[in-house]
Amino acid sequence: MELLDNRLKVVMYSMIISLLFLVGGLYLCQIYQADKYIRLAHNNRLRMIRFAAPRGEIFDRNGVPLAVNTTTFSIMGYPLDLNTPEKLERLSKILMRHGIPMDVEYLEKTIKQQRLAPYRVMKIVPNLTMTQMAELVADYDFPRELFPMSVWRRTYPAGSTAACVLGYVGEISEEELKARAEDGYTGGDLIGKSGIERSYEAELRGSPGQESLEVDARGRKIRTLDANPAVKGEDLYLTLDMGAQKLAVELLKNWKGAIVAMDVHTGEILALASSPVYDNNPLAWGVSGREWNAFMNDPSRPMLNRAIAGVYPPASTFKAFMSIASLEENVITQSTMISCRGGLRMGTHLFKCWKHSGHGSLNVIGALQHSCDVFYYQVGLRTGIERLIKWGRKFHLGEPTGIDLPGESGGNIAGAEWKMRRFGRVWGSGDTVNYSIGQGYMLMTPVQIARVYAAVANGGKMVTPHLNKKGYKTPENIGLNPAKLAIVQKGLESVVSRGTGSRAGRFGVSVAGKTGTAQNSHGDDHALFAGYAPAENPKYVAVAVVEGGKHGSSVAGPMVGELLAHLLSH
Repeated sequence: MELLDNRLKVVMYSMIISLLFLVGGLYLCQIYQADKYIRLAHNNRLRMIRFAAPRGEIFDRNGVPLAVNTTTFSIMGYPLDLNTPEKLERLSKILMRHGIPMDVEYLEKTIKQQRLAPYRVMKIVPNLTMTQMAELVADYDFPRELFPMSVWRRTYPAGSTAACVLGYVGEISEEELKARAEDGYTGGDLIGKSGIERSYEAELRGSPGQESLEVDARGRKIRTLDANPAVKGEDLYLTLDMGAQKLAVELLKNWKGAIVAMDVHTGEILALASSPVYDNNPLAWGVSGREWNAFMNDPSRPMLNRAIAGVYPPASTFKAFMSIASLEENVITQSTMISCRGGLRMGTHLFKCWKHSGHGSLNVIGALQHSCDVFYYQVGLRTGIERLIKWGRKFHLGEPTGIDLPGESGGNIAGAEWKMRRFGRVWGSGDTVNYSIGQGYMLMTPVQIARVYAAVANGGKMVTPHLNKKGYKTPENIGLNPAKLAIVQKGLESVVSRGTGSRAGRFGVSVAGKTGTAQNSHGDDHALFAGYAPAENPKYVAVAVVEGGKHGSSVAGPMVGELLAHLLSH
């Protein structure tokens, strides 16, 4: 009997404890956390639709449209309405039936990438034309939970002509989404991937809009509760001149290389061409993995912007810098004469001049005019690598110019410390000899060369190259002696008027500049020319680098001359 009483007590206490738990749970849900559960119930009736903002458009300096928006349609939906493989398979079959190749795996990946909240609308099928959208919606089997929405897409009227400048936009990747989670991006948003589109993403992007809807149990709209319109991004006006840009691209046709044209006083870029070219329109609208891999594995590397990221020995275009450094250090004067007999022997090695018979006795103006290597061999040895590096720092060699494009290379200024750090070897006299004619370890980008020649043309001010018309920065005066700089300017004028660069002066304008032929261990020598015009009152500088062009005088020089003539005549 006593045992029965104990069992009854246990059962009774268990019931009491269970009842207490139930009462506590009811209190917690109905009273203590009532507001929370009311909000959850209310949210079951809410749908949040996010509208991407129209992207700011891009124009050249004359108002020519370079990047504009066009209307397409996307099929939108909610994760909860597509939460089973059966629903996805049904949707995939409908899409396939209308010529839209999206399998279940692709749809699952799309939803996973965008899924942040079960009641936030997401993009299921992007980039539909009006006809495609209408056919889909009219299909009897089309899921009524999904709906069409007009969206803005990016189009580049100039296509390949300005792709290396503009870059392109694409859907934000998972990595980018994680990295920029605090910036308000969500899956399916477009983001600048390269070029100006990437540099000025914050300005071009705009602010997305949002609409709050009340829906019934089947997800059908009852009414709009709140709406915030999207705000278009800021329009951007570039310094680029599409007439000059088109000419630069045409001049480089069938060549690999780059051309840069810039205002010598402000740093405004009027033309920036890289060849081979690519069309940024397909990339902005989406390409398959196979197509993307073809882009990336193309041995001609069309997506490398050679104007800012291609590094080359500056070759004899470097002799203008060498002349300034040696004159400023009082190593030579205008009257200093150096003899060239076709080469300079150092120990057992003979460093040859390009003219094997020699140039005879020359001063600095004659050495520039005839591009005498032996003259600069000896000038380099007299100046010494330390003083050359010092002047290289003044001209900001070995560092990016600061142009407002992503992916710029700083080149390589080299020097004794660099060689010891890189190779563990001491800098020798032979290294200085090669350095003095822009060969060896010295590497520069075309835009760096243009910046140096702009400083020669404008009296010693280092401008900041830029493409945004609002991107002007006050030039840095590096303190060149005007009288000594005038000697170099006179020498560069003689290069074109009666020297190695005469073909650059055949377009009706006075050009001052320097040819260059850079050794290339992978094939034919590269051809270079850097010059400015008018020689007597410089306005523009231009640089051409042609990979495998062999001779700067016959290939790169005419390109620069024609481009400068175009800029001055327009």
